[in-house]
Amino acid sequence: MSKRKRHNFRELSVWKKARLNNPRIYKLMEKLPVDERFGIISQAKRASVSIMTNISEGAGRRTNKDFVNFLGFAHGSSTEVENLVIASLDLGYISQKDYEEQVKHLHEIQKMLNGLMDSLE
Repeated sequence: MSKRKRHNFRELSVWKKARLNNPRIYKLMEKLPVDERFGIISQAKRASVSIMTNISEGAGRRTNKDFVNFLGFAHGSSTEVENLVIASLDLGYISQKDYEEQVKHLHEIQKMLNGLMDSLE
C-alpha cells in the first residue's frame, strides 16, 4: 500500500479554482427557465459541488491510489458540468459568450486535475 502525506484540500490550487467556479455555475444556471429547475439546473449545481467535494474527500484518503480515484470522479463531474453548459447553449438558454467563459474555466480545472493525477501515479 502506497502511504502518503495527507493533503489539506483547502491548500490545493485545483480545489480553490473549483471553489471559485462553483458560484459561476450557480449564477449561469439562474439564466435558465424555471421549468429546468429539476433538470439541467439541479444537475449542473450538484455536479459543480461534486467537483469540490470529490477533491476534498480524496485529499483525506490514505493512499495516492484512493486520492487519484476521487480526482477522477471530480474530473467526471467537471465534464458533466461542461456537457450541461453545452446543452444550455444548444437550447438557447445561455449566450455563446457565457458558454465560452464557462468552458474555459472548466478546462482549466480539468487540466489541473489531470496534472495532479499524473503527479500522484
